[in-house]
Amino acid sequence: MANVFDVLHKRGYIDQVTYEEELKELLDKESVTFYVGFDATADSLTLGHFIQIMVMMHMQRAGHRPIALLGGGTTMVGDPSGRTDMRKMLTKEMIDHNASKFKEQLSRFIDFDDDKAILVNNADWLLDLNFLDFMREVGVHFSVNRMLTFDCYKNRLEQGLTFFEFSYMLMQSYDYLKLYRDYNCRLQVGGSDQWSNILGGYELVRKLEGDKVYAMTFKLLSTAAGIKMGKTAAGTIWLDPEKTSPYEFYQYLRNSDDRDVEKFLSLLTFLPMDEVKRLGSLEGAEINKAKEILAFEVTKMVHGEEEAIKAQKASKALFTGSEEDGSIPFTEFNRNVFEKGIGMLDLLKNVGLTKSNSEGRRLIEQGGISIDDVKVEDIDKIITLDNFKDDKILVRKGKKVYHQIRIK
Repeated sequence: MANVFDVLHKRGYIDQVTYEEELKELLDKESVTFYVGFDATADSLTLGHFIQIMVMMHMQRAGHRPIALLGGGTTMVGDPSGRTDMRKMLTKEMIDHNASKFKEQLSRFIDFDDDKAILVNNADWLLDLNFLDFMREVGVHFSVNRMLTFDCYKNRLEQGLTFFEFSYMLMQSYDYLKLYRDYNCRLQVGGSDQWSNILGGYELVRKLEGDKVYAMTFKLLSTAAGIKMGKTAAGTIWLDPEKTSPYEFYQYLRNSDDRDVEKFLSLLTFLPMDEVKRLGSLEGAEINKAKEILAFEVTKMVHGEEEAIKAQKASKALFTGSEEDGSIPFTEFNRNVFEKGIGMLDLLKNVGLTKSNSEGRRLIEQGGISIDDVKVEDIDKIITLDNFKDDKILVRKGKKVYHQIRIK
């Protein structure tokens, strides 16, 4: 079996790593326990998180043991990395709820049976820390001068940086020390925006334990258009089907930029690299076949094969005009709602396509709303029973967001 480090490197995951040759040799010779942290800032993981989940799956398949660390404690502070202001403080109840959702989602991808992987919550050791004991053991090893050179803190100095947030790096570093002591964890992995935090823990373990441990980060992925992967004008792409339907999830990937197809196939699927290269090299209309494979493979992993098939059929229906529309998001109304009619702006709000009349008005004025492929040009348009065919109409917002209205 190929060394997992080479696999990750070839597929384009790796950004920075400490002692690369040493780590590569270690991964080749031993089963290594490693960890990835997930701060519980929302009640679902996102497509952006799926990159880290893929790394965990690659590593586990190669015989290494993942620790999925839920940040029930660190989320009480919030990571200042990449922020221009302080994160919204969540209650302990909200954080616990979010962490339980993460646990449920991660269990779909990682095998936690028979100690093949471990799931822990840093609230178990961070919430009851004694401040003075912690600062004497951990705080003494961190230079404020050096910390202020890290981007996560340096970029905040003009706007204001609280000691509350300044403590985040110490707590995340302590996580690595705790996991090393309890589980012989010798590698932390994460996104490249976590490099400073990860280095803090890596250096702390080496100083206090005198052992060789390692750190590795992965590139933060953006689309060819410069947008963070998993973000859209409509919002985040979630792994929870209640927040992003399997159809919307599929459509997001199906509508990938041609320039991103090979990269996404490499990072988000387990297809062999020869096949990834072949699909990525398709041109013209042929590249759409690669996009369909990308969307199907990732949707299958996240939502199951049955949902992937339904989403695929619904997506093709939009291009062929067929009746396979079962997975397109829809809202069902009583027929009497449309007997007198409902205004277009109110309808858009009622089904969640817009948040306000002003947003709906702007979209219509810019040609961004269509009904059954006919552009809506009148902001005062009234939708009545006459607009329905077979008790359905299909509303399109922009180029990619579809919502079906049904009546009964």
